[in-house]
Amino acid sequence: FYQRVAECRFSSKDLQGIELIDSYVFNQGEYIRFNSTVGKYVGYTEHGVYNAEAWNSDAGILAQERGELERVCKFNAAIDYS
Repeated sequence: FYQRVAECRFSSKDLQGIELIDSYVFNQGEYIRFNSTVGKYVGYTEHGVYNAEAWNSDAGILAQERGELERVCKFNAAIDYS
């Protein structure tokens, strides 16, 4: 069972504290996560650590993930508050 969960967390209208959490789950266990506050992928299993190292070394992947905060989270949060 594979699952990817992306969450935008925010608690105020000014959107200064907004964060993106992008989790990858296999067999109900999270193995890798991108947190926009940290700014990189963090692995929680051997496979996750391997992927985190590879993805963190690719500037294009990191730039795309960081862009999701602006493109998805902040855009939709502004709509939610309007």
